[in-house]
Amino acid sequence: MSNAWNLKEALRTRLAAEKGTPFYRQGPARVAMVYPSPYRAGMSSLGFQWIAGLLADAGFSVERVFLPDDAEAWRTSKLKPVSMETHTALGQFPLLAFSVAYELELAGLVEVLELAGIPPLRADRTPGHPKILIGGPLTFSNPLPIGPFADAVLLGEADDTVVPAVEGFFETGRLDHIADLPGGWLPEAMGEHLPPVGRADDTHLPARSRIRSPDAELHDMFLMEGERGCHRACTFCVMRRSTNGGMRLVTPEKLLSLVPEDTPRVGLVGAAISDHPQLVGLLESLVAAGKGIGISSLRADRVALKPDIPRLLRAGGYQTLTVASDAASQRLRRTIMKGTTEAHLLACAEAAREHKYRTLKVYMMVGVPDEQDADIEELITFTRQLAAIHPTALGIAPFVPKRNTPLDGAQFAGIPVVEARLARLTAGLRGSRAEVRPTSARWAWVEHKLASAGLAGGHITLRAVHGGGTFAAWKKAFKEADDATERPWRGWEGATV
Repeated sequence: MSNAWNLKEALRTRLAAEKGTPFYRQGPARVAMVYPSPYRAGMSSLGFQWIAGLLADAGFSVERVFLPDDAEAWRTSKLKPVSMETHTALGQFPLLAFSVAYELELAGLVEVLELAGIPPLRADRTPGHPKILIGGPLTFSNPLPIGPFADAVLLGEADDTVVPAVEGFFETGRLDHIADLPGGWLPEAMGEHLPPVGRADDTHLPARSRIRSPDAELHDMFLMEGERGCHRACTFCVMRRSTNGGMRLVTPEKLLSLVPEDTPRVGLVGAAISDHPQLVGLLESLVAAGKGIGISSLRADRVALKPDIPRLLRAGGYQTLTVASDAASQRLRRTIMKGTTEAHLLACAEAAREHKYRTLKVYMMVGVPDEQDADIEELITFTRQLAAIHPTALGIAPFVPKRNTPLDGAQFAGIPVVEARLARLTAGLRGSRAEVRPTSARWAWVEHKLASAGLAGGHITLRAVHGGGTFAAWKKAFKEADDATERPWRGWEGATV
């Protein structure tokens, strides 16, 4: 039995295990919805599923393609990425619509195109190659590194624009008309001149998933937006209140009417879902219906002020109470306009203990501007207080400044600084009931460089992927780009290891 047959059989098995409303309908207007990460991540992306569903409902023949789980196995077998639905090779579609969530997924975009035999750079493609349309969460901050790969980009919310964008393509064979749509960017014609991000009409809300899969990261979960946007003003966040009009609510009645009867679990999604003023009533209804609950973006002050939230989440099967403090000390939280206080976090620890959660998880950043050793010491002392109440895990990410935020232009703290602070934190918590779960300082540095890059970031990504995709390959690619332009490279010193 051939390796090619085995790999395609794995796709058939996954498709058969899915539940919900299929995207695919046979027709001449064929669109490949491509996610540049493996299936497990892609099918947990509400935005990816939502846009695919809008296109399917508009009558297009939508098929999904993901970066293979084992890209090397596909490369060795000389297989090209194929669609889930009909096993059509990616290069045979006239239009590829990519959803890109964050900077490091640009490497996956390059890889999936090269596996398909499609030149990643727009300048290297011929009229016989598919056209490439790109959107997704990354477009809210810095889409410029996407530019060299894309024929067209939809910035921001694409609920209102993706259907006319694709309709225009099948009418003309071109994507030029996208420049006339809100958030429409044609990199070749417009260069680094970006339009404002698009905003969708509220009548489209809420986005919700069509398909549940046991192989998704959020397995067998029906995802839906309880709200979109955020009314808060945290200076590090792309989704702060100045982005697309702040927080937009969906009523519990509408949300409950959309929940499939056969779904065992409901995931409530939103940048500030715990700020929904009717969240408690919504949770009560879901628990009464016997549904498991997952939720994003719990705010510690809301958990502290509304004790029914942690109680109901636990009743819905939630096992880790997850909140965010975002900075190491109270001083820094005030600086970045994060309203969380130590009292709020202590109340969360008490709630985790009372309702017998497995763990209290606290997300935060290190390397925030003006962070000092004293801030880390304060974090150690306070985390020991939390852990004395309930087992605590610190989910730590290095601070990465993003465009379209007040902290755009802030420096990355540097890999040595971040790693030293993580080591100090780990040592300081030894012997307590707290653990440190950090993400990589090295990859955060790469993310930082792409987050502040222009169009050249796409070419740098291509060189890094061709160099093997390792951190050393990325570092070399950025250094070569700096040498070639003979200009100062902001943040280079942060890569010292």
